[in-house]
Amino acid sequence: MEATWATKAGIIITVIFAMIWGWRMLNWLWLRPKRLERLLREQGLQGNPYRLLVGDLMDILKMQKEVRSKPMNLSGDIVSRVLPHDQHSVNKHGKNSFIWMGAIPKVTLTDPELIKDVLNKNYDFPKPNVNPAFKLLVTGLAFHEGEKWSKHRRIINPAFNLEKLKIMLPIFFKSCNDLISKWEGMLSLDGSCEMDVWPFLQNLVSDVISRAAFGSSYEEGRRIFELQKEQAELVTKVVMKTFIPGWRFLPNTTQRRMRQIHRDVNASLKGMINKRENALKAGEASKNDLLGILLESNHKEIEEQGNNKNVGMNLEDAIEECKLFYFAGQETTSVLLVWTMILLCRYPDWQTRARDEVLQVFGHNKPDLDGLSHLKIVTMILYEVLRLYPPILELVRTVHKDMKLGNVTLPAGVRISLPIVLVHHDCELWGDDAEEFNPERFSGGVLKATNGRVSFFPFGGGPRICIGQNFSLLEAKMALSLVLQHFSFELSPAYAHAPVSVITLQPQYGAHIILRKFEI
Repeated sequence: MEATWATKAGIIITVIFAMIWGWRMLNWLWLRPKRLERLLREQGLQGNPYRLLVGDLMDILKMQKEVRSKPMNLSGDIVSRVLPHDQHSVNKHGKNSFIWMGAIPKVTLTDPELIKDVLNKNYDFPKPNVNPAFKLLVTGLAFHEGEKWSKHRRIINPAFNLEKLKIMLPIFFKSCNDLISKWEGMLSLDGSCEMDVWPFLQNLVSDVISRAAFGSSYEEGRRIFELQKEQAELVTKVVMKTFIPGWRFLPNTTQRRMRQIHRDVNASLKGMINKRENALKAGEASKNDLLGILLESNHKEIEEQGNNKNVGMNLEDAIEECKLFYFAGQETTSVLLVWTMILLCRYPDWQTRARDEVLQVFGHNKPDLDGLSHLKIVTMILYEVLRLYPPILELVRTVHKDMKLGNVTLPAGVRISLPIVLVHHDCELWGDDAEEFNPERFSGGVLKATNGRVSFFPFGGGPRICIGQNFSLLEAKMALSLVLQHFSFELSPAYAHAPVSVITLQPQYGAHIILRKFEI
């Protein structure tokens, strides 16, 4: 009798759990998305009807596959290639519309005032939880929220102040000068050479970040970079599929390789950090590289705030910040440089104007900080490249509670997309020549070019604006100045124009350019 009752109780409990699980699945996959859709439409926002499980993902993947199958015409109209579905949605449903990322609606905002509000209210509109696949590549400051973000920002800030950047300028020069020597050695007897400059620029920036971040451990830093580069490519392949429930739990070769890279990189960084920590404890002076400055600042924070587990960074935190140095430092500057060279090939008059300015300021001497800070034309060019070819295509934020934004109330559970590349190419904001390369628009600075609106934000904005933007721009100015001092360049007939997002905006088929030795 007791066994019978136990059996019945077990069945009842199983049924109850099954009903609860079934209800949660029904709510997650259908009821909740349909409720969010209704609330968004009541606010005047439009988008495709929700489709069970996948939403708009299949359409997005299909469009991406189609545009990546061949190069595009040589023009500045890149939005249709790099964010085809977002552009399609905006054209079909309006500038403030929504897209389904699986069961989650993503609201697209292009109004500068709304973008400003979202960026400034970083506690009300936090970043989404890091995609499980992306966590294997990098987390760190760029992905933290709340008190942890504030603490890490405070500790890392000293590494990027002007005085520290001055110290790093010789590192920038050495790496850039090594590249110039390498290119000069590749010139034929007539003083020219045809090459794909993209891998050279990637190696240049990885060289800079390896030296700047790890100093004497530079070679080990280079190995970490190669692994991180492979990891970024693997993450790009799998990140869209993680919106499909359960997909990330399926074992496959790609995910096993990603986990192996994650372990290898973490082990290498752990070894370097422990070595530096032991040296600091032994009383050795800290080194003026990013890792040394980070650890010194961390020790200072712990001493000032009291030595307990909630103060300062632990070993895992330091590892992730080092990986972020790599990812953000390498990716942003390398793509900025490659698109700058491509655009200066297409617009030789601007190449000449930039070279004339560099020669007027430095002649053929080594560029210095004061001169680099006074390169007005070069700065205008870099800003215009960042406008047309922003390294990151969009910023994504979440809504954890019902939030009023302008005249719209966004319900908890939706995501917000701030599509940088769409806003940067908007004719209503930038004029009829928005697709054209015209650095003159920045002759009066960013504030005048944007009329004070948040319509130019390649490094983000608000309290979370990229901490390394000055590092990146200074490095780019050094590299471009040295290239212009030594070479003129034009596009090769082999060049195929194909911007593609691999975490950052990269040339799918490389950047084939003809270099010529420049002589006055």
